[in-house]
Amino acid sequence: MHRLSVSALAIFTIFGSSAAGAEEIGSVSTVFKALGANDKIVVEAFDDPKVAGVTCYLSRAKTGGIKGSLGVAEDTSDAAIACRQVGAIRILDTLKDGETVFKKDTSFLFKTIQVVRFHDRKRDVLVYLVYSDKIIDGSPKNSVSAVAMEKNWKP
Repeated sequence: MHRLSVSALAIFTIFGSSAAGAEEIGSVSTVFKALGANDKIVVEAFDDPKVAGVTCYLSRAKTGGIKGSLGVAEDTSDAAIACRQVGAIRILDTLKDGETVFKKDTSFLFKTIQVVRFHDRKRDVLVYLVYSDKIIDGSPKNSVSAVAMEKNWKP
C-alpha cells in the first residue's frame, strides 16, 4: 500500500504539477460540452520569482469534455500575457536571459506552456515571452509583454 501511494505521488509530481504561486483569477466558457467541463479561457496571475513588484497575467485555453475533466486532454497553444508593475521593483537574484519564470503542463505528457524573461539592458526593460512546447515540436504561437524598470514607483 505504501509503495502505491509513493508511486501515485511521484506521478502527480511529474505530470500534475503547476507553477508555484500561480492563482486563477477567473475563466470564461468558450465551448459547451454535454459531458465534462466546458472548454474555457483561464486567466491566471503569478509574481516573477526574482523580481519583486512585477505580476504577470496569463490567459490560456483549457480543454474541457471528458478528457479535460480527467486531465488527459491536450490544451491548444493559444495564450496571451500582460505583465505589470504592481509595486516597487527590486531584483532579488541574478537575472538570466531566457530564464523560465512560469511553467505549466498543458497535456498529460510532454506539452507545457512557459513564460521566460529577458532583460533589455539598453532600455532597462524586462520582457516576458509566453509560448508552448512539446518534446518533438512546439508552436510558433506566442505573446510578449514588457515592464519598464521604474525603481521609484508610487501607488
